[in-house]
Amino acid sequence: MVMGPEMQDLMTTSSFGVEIDGIVIGTFKEVSGIDSTRSVVEYRESTTTGQMVLRKIPGATSWSDVTLRKRLDTSMDLWEWHQGVLEGDIDGSRRNGSIVMFDSQLNERARWNFVNGWPSSWRGADFDAAADEIALEEMTISHEGMERVSA
Repeated sequence: MVMGPEMQDLMTTSSFGVEIDGIVIGTFKEVSGIDSTRSVVEYRESTTTGQMVLRKIPGATSWSDVTLRKRLDTSMDLWEWHQGVLEGDIDGSRRNGSIVMFDSQLNERARWNFVNGWPSSWRGADFDAAADEIALEEMTISHEGMERVSA
């Protein structure tokens, strides 16, 4: 019996961590904003026969902000990073970071590196004594670019 190539371990979206300046700051419930958009610049020109043609060329690339959500715990890391921005130290608060995806054996499978990130918003938990939920904190990181690198 002929067997095909082994099925690779499927990557799931449930096992990932976040590093800031090479230090793992934790595992998160949710990370969003791993995307970019390239604007389209349109211009009209006339051909040698007088026909109008609409040309499209790539413009500037914009990067979505990365939003992290995790359970609220005793760690003050995200709050202290955000505090630096609140105190006006934007340049001192810029960090490089990575979003790292792991397979079922906890081997790194994918990594997205961002540059010059800083916390543009932080949100604490909503408190409701009647709710049966885990308290979460959320941080949005604005950055100047991202790349996917192989694991």
